[in-house]
Amino acid sequence: MARVRLLVVDDEPGMLRAVERVLTPLYEIRTARLPGQALEIAATTRFDIAILDVRMPEMDGFALMAKLTGLQPGLDVILMTGSTDERDVRLVQAIREKAFFFLTKPFDRDVLLTLVERCVELRRLDVANRAHVAELEAEMAAGRVFQEQLLPERRAAGHGVRVALHWEPSAALGGDFCDYILAETGSAFLISDVSGHGASAAMLTGMVKLAFRAAAGKAYAPEIVMQRIAASSALFPVGRYVSALCVRLHPASGTLEYVNAGHPPGLIVRADGSLERIESTVPIVHPALAYHPTAPRALAFAPGDRLVLYTDGIVEAHNAAGEQFGPARLEEATLAAARGAADGAVLLTRLRAALATFAAGRPLEDDLTLAVVEAT
Repeated sequence: MARVRLLVVDDEPGMLRAVERVLTPLYEIRTARLPGQALEIAATTRFDIAILDVRMPEMDGFALMAKLTGLQPGLDVILMTGSTDERDVRLVQAIREKAFFFLTKPFDRDVLLTLVERCVELRRLDVANRAHVAELEAEMAAGRVFQEQLLPERRAAGHGVRVALHWEPSAALGGDFCDYILAETGSAFLISDVSGHGASAAMLTGMVKLAFRAAAGKAYAPEIVMQRIAASSALFPVGRYVSALCVRLHPASGTLEYVNAGHPPGLIVRADGSLERIESTVPIVHPALAYHPTAPRALAFAPGDRLVLYTDGIVEAHNAAGEQFGPARLEEATLAAARGAADGAVLLTRLRAALATFAAGRPLEDDLTLAVVEAT
């Protein structure tokens, strides 16, 4: 490991020699008698700490500190003065200008050693902390890529169905999830919201996806999907739960069957412009709650009808006045967005724009997932 470098600037030769004798056995020291000389040295050599006299020719220690930290932003500065005049004023200035410490000369040898040692230790801790944060950020970025790979294509069509999806986490990793399967025997769709954010919530979305895909042998029947999710909830950490809405479409018969486990109601925008809700049919999936299988409910779903699925990130969004977007405003915005929309992708774009207008630049407070399923 490279030795810590210190730059000592004082127009008193005796003080320079005294500081050198104390610190040279432990650190690499460069000295300068004038600020201009110190700046020349700092232009070519990186330092960890600078010890500067306050009263010097050319410029005072505060002005030199500003120039040195401009050249080397990570530099820590210890200011020292032999003057007792206006000492408190200078101390306040040192604090305001973010000097590491302010010493009054003459100072004890052990005080100087301890002070520099403490500064060096804090710098090491800062470097270690920055490295740790960088590692966490890299891991979060990798987790974000992995979570995005869990999601299906944002646009798809087949077997009499067309899908458009929008996924927008409020943090690097989120708890929202959406998946679908387009199949001749019946296309299935799942939207879910794991409580919380961060890595643990993101990991649970992976379990939800596995539970959904594990229902393939039962043709993704909504009641089977929910049973699979409920079974996996036994592994959820304390305090975690999930709301989910699973839908299966049968274009040939024009029907939609569903199970809604405590999720915000899906919205069906009929071809005639009317709106119908897919309300909750069973409680949320929670490790502490026993899941009782229930038969799916069925609704008509004909060509021209559109199913809008969403998570509570949209209805619970706030504007500057503290008002929530809310279910009523969502329904109104959905009907407005659906009018004249060529497809679900256009509807999604309009709906997200309506939320942005309402929030007026406020960032998302929760993850946001929107999906539009159309019978073609």
